[in-house]
Parts: sequence; structure tokens; C-alpha cells
Amino acid sequence: MRRTAIALAASAAAVSLAACGVMDGVGGGSSSASPKKGDDITVGLLLPEKENPRYDKFDYPIIRDQVRSLTHDKGKVVYENADADAAKQSEQLDQMIADKVDVLLVDPVDAKSLKAGVTKANEAGIPVIAYDRLAQGPIDAYISFDNQLVGQVQGRALVEALGSKAETSKVVMMNGSVTDPNAAQFKEGALSELQGKVNIVKTYDTKDWKPENAKANMVQAIQAVGLSNIAGVYSANDDVAGAVIEAMKEAGISKVPPVTGQDASLAAVQRIVSGEQYMSVYKSYPEEANNAAEMAVAKVQGRSIEFDALTRDKVDGPTGQKIPSMLVPVVALTKDNIKDTVIQDDIYTVGDICTPKYKAACTLIGLK
Repeated sequence: MRRTAIALAASAAAVSLAACGVMDGVGGGSSSASPKKGDDITVGLLLPEKENPRYDKFDYPIIRDQVRSLTHDKGKVVYENADADAAKQSEQLDQMIADKVDVLLVDPVDAKSLKAGVTKANEAGIPVIAYDRLAQGPIDAYISFDNQLVGQVQGRALVEALGSKAETSKVVMMNGSVTDPNAAQFKEGALSELQGKVNIVKTYDTKDWKPENAKANMVQAIQAVGLSNIAGVYSANDDVAGAVIEAMKEAGISKVPPVTGQDASLAAVQRIVSGEQYMSVYKSYPEEANNAAEMAVAKVQGRSIEFDALTRDKVDGPTGQKIPSMLVPVVALTKDNIKDTVIQDDIYTVGDICTPKYKAACTLIGLK
């Protein structure tokens, strides 16, 4: 988390400079040297889906509370969730433009289809910050996790789990949705660790990230490869991992082979505790959401130095180069570091994880 500490220290320094009236300098995008607005601001927040509970449980309330804190309870967040419907999200974006929000945080369902809306926001003078997924169009900044690193962490963990038999092991790849730009980065990162080290026999994309689609794909893989021949599964996230494991169990597997994941969902953490899922990737949603709120407030208030301190990374996308960005670090989550990650960050309590069904498994790994 060294990178995070540096970013937060830089942010604190920027706030200190602001307090002293030292706000000169050139910011990213359309920010100016003097504040555009005071604390009475409206942040429009567009999140992509409800299948993953993180958006309603963590992202929205954290961003809402941080905006309130940064604006002395005068700022507000207007929130909409597209429920995995790209057309619906476009309508939500158009409405926020019509309502003249001051800044937009956008996590696109379909980055390409939202490009026209992002362009319209830009033309209306509303800054757009891509949140978690890189939107297309004239965005002012981007905050997410290091997505290629996510894939690398997953791929490396799978190779390590397969050990000396990795090179001859048959592995199935269950990637994410082709409409999600992050999925391509996860896949690229994973392949950099898997190619030449394992035998990838089947590869699938999971339409809309839906578990039922992942399960159908896994059923096909089992029929084509043979259940006993599958030595491991690269799964792009925890919902997909759950579907993959369910398909293998229904097919009669006696011991589930190593399966990767991402997001550290509660169900996945419990599967890791019980040994059904090998690992997940923990991404600190509080860290991402808090910094996104800081970026949005700094941008709309014209705090160039603070904004620049929060966006020291640069990312290239299909419609923009060297986009000011913050890439938040990630951690491989296994049964060995549950205490140091999701419990330490107050994502879950031991009680949440160690329900009666998992109590014995929790005891075995010292989780109590």
C-alpha cells in the first residue's frame, strides 16, 4: 500500500496548500486555478449493476459520505444504478446533464455506447471522471484498480497452485464481459502469467458478467474437456467463480481444482475458507471510493494542485491518451491473509464469514 500512502500524503499536502491560499498551477482537464464553486455542489454518480453488491453496499455510501465531509455537509450525490442495462444508463446520464449536476462519476455498463453521453456532458461543461471502468469519450480523469495487475495476480496464483504439474495441466479460462474494458485488461494480465506455463484448453467470455452465462460455459467446457481433466480454472471474478464451482459440483467433482476470483465477495471469502475457491483479488473499495469523491470535489472546485496530486498515473484508452489517473493497488486474497485484508478494512466481520456452516473451517485456519 506504499503507493496509496504517497497519494494520500500528497492529497493532505494539497489541502494544506489550499488552506494557505496557494492554489496556483495547471490542473488536468478543464480545471482552473481558482475555485469554480464552493461547497454547494452536486456530484452525479452512475454505477453499472446490482449483481455485485459492492456498488450499493460500499461505493455509493462511501462516496456520498465523503462528498458531504469534504463540503461541510453542503454537497450532495445524486445516484443511479443501471442494473446492467447500457441503454438505461445512457438515459440516466442524459437526465443528469439536463439536471445540470456539477461533476459526473461514471462507471459504464458499456464504455463504447456511453461515449455519446460523455461527449454531451463535456459539451455542457460538466467534468466526467471515469470510475472503476474506463469510459470512452472526453473524460477528465480515471480512477480504478490496476486491472492488468489484477489479472497477473490471478494468473500467478493459479500457476503456483498447480505447482510442478502446471505445464501439463489443462486450464479453462472464464473471462469477463466483452463490453467491460476492464475485462480485457484482466485477461491480458492473466495471459501474461499463464501462457507457456499451463495448457489453456478452453476460453470463454462471460456475457454481461452474469453467473448463469458462466455456468453454461463451464458445462460446455466439462463436456468438451472432461471433468477429471480440468486441473484449474482462471475465473475473472467471484460471481463467475461461484458459477464455475457450482457447475463442477453438479457434474460430480469430488474435490474442486484451483479456481481464481476477484472482488472478495462474502460468498467467495467463505468458499476460500472452506477450500472450494483457491483465491480472490481484494480491492479496497473504501480507498477507491474515497479518492474518487476527493477527485470529483477538487475538480469542480478548481483545486488544480489537489486534483493533480490525486491523478499522478497516466492511462491510455481507445479515445484518449495520457488520461490523468489513479490506479489503486490490489492484494491476492487467500485463507492466509483474510484477517489482514477484508477484516482489517471492516469489509466483513469474523461473524459475517464464520457462520455455522463455516465455523469449523474458520477454526482450522485460526479465524475466530
